[in-house]
Amino acid sequence: MNPINAGAVPGSQAQPSHKTPPPPPPLKPTVGQVATSHGTITIEQMVKEAYARKASDIHIRVGQVPRIRVRGEMIPVSEHGKTTPQIYEQYLAEILTPAQRKQFVESKELDTAIFYPGFLRCRVNCFDSLTGGAIVLRLITLHIPSIEELKLPEVLKKIISNHQGLILVTGPTGSGKSTTMAAMIRHLNETAAKHIVTIEDPIEYVHPSHKCLISQREVGLHTLDFHLALRAVLREDPDVILIGEMRDRLTINTALQAAQTGHLVLGTLHTRSAINSINRLLNLYNPEEQPAMRIQITESLVAVVAQLLLPTTDGRRTAIHDILVNTPAMKDYLLKGNEDDAFHLMSTDTIEGMQIMNVALYEQVLNGRITIEDALSVSPDIGDLERRMRTGGFDSSNSPRDWS
Repeated sequence: MNPINAGAVPGSQAQPSHKTPPPPPPLKPTVGQVATSHGTITIEQMVKEAYARKASDIHIRVGQVPRIRVRGEMIPVSEHGKTTPQIYEQYLAEILTPAQRKQFVESKELDTAIFYPGFLRCRVNCFDSLTGGAIVLRLITLHIPSIEELKLPEVLKKIISNHQGLILVTGPTGSGKSTTMAAMIRHLNETAAKHIVTIEDPIEYVHPSHKCLISQREVGLHTLDFHLALRAVLREDPDVILIGEMRDRLTINTALQAAQTGHLVLGTLHTRSAINSINRLLNLYNPEEQPAMRIQITESLVAVVAQLLLPTTDGRRTAIHDILVNTPAMKDYLLKGNEDDAFHLMSTDTIEGMQIMNVALYEQVLNGRITIEDALSVSPDIGDLERRMRTGGFDSSNSPRDWS
């Protein structure tokens, strides 16, 4: 199985389906055996092993043994030994084109993607560190999960079905924002006839056009500059625009312009709560600009979905959500900057699909999907969550009390 550098070869993107992919081919050679004539396991072999162990990421660094991230934890793969400078150069030669090697030498960092046909894609970041070169690979299945498969809140279907406005999906790095957005795009692709344009760096999930026409553009491959592509997207007759991270004022301004002129725009932020996302956007502007921007953002906003990933009791991971839906009452609170009332509305207006993180955490504990300890470790208000646990009849051993 030869990888295709999806960040360098036009037309090399995967053709995923919505069916669960088959297991990876048998690993040859087995773990710890020589995989190349140089006596070094290849990136391809490492990717297969990581996939078999349900890892989300692979970390390679000169002077260190490779590590994989499983259920959020970094696990050393000591049987492969430490990565030497020579082995690191072999890895670069395996996954990068000559042009990319030259770019990496000049810029000291590189983002790209590789594609193993019929298996999966990897988002790749190469960088230099104090101890030497490093590579991080994010494993991305070719299967695009559905909202039901991910057990995401049903309100996401309603949110993505809006005709225009701004949808923010927020959370820390590695919280599954891209996967959640991919599931939302899949739902739209199955239920509506629209033109969806994505601008990504690099492309992660590859969407085949079904009911929707989907145009995916990768920075560096299909466009030379993110902001140029963002300005041009409004001339490409889109109905829905996915722009990735809301990284600066220019991105926000263009997103708001698109949202206000009849487009649905999806973007991400690195915030842990829905209400804080509004402040995060405002803080990119000068104080004297913020009142006007508050109006623009609030008038354009459809919803904010803040997400965290937690390990489950059955060895998987699940997403926990803080969901703000911009109803007329919520819009009034946000315009006034009344965060306490906005938060209270999120906790009570469940008919609109709103919820706060602590309620979601409590329900997952109640269902036995996550432990109390894990819930408390990420709770935005530990005292409130503990009160919910006591009211619900949970003791400190994480077992429900006798309801009789």
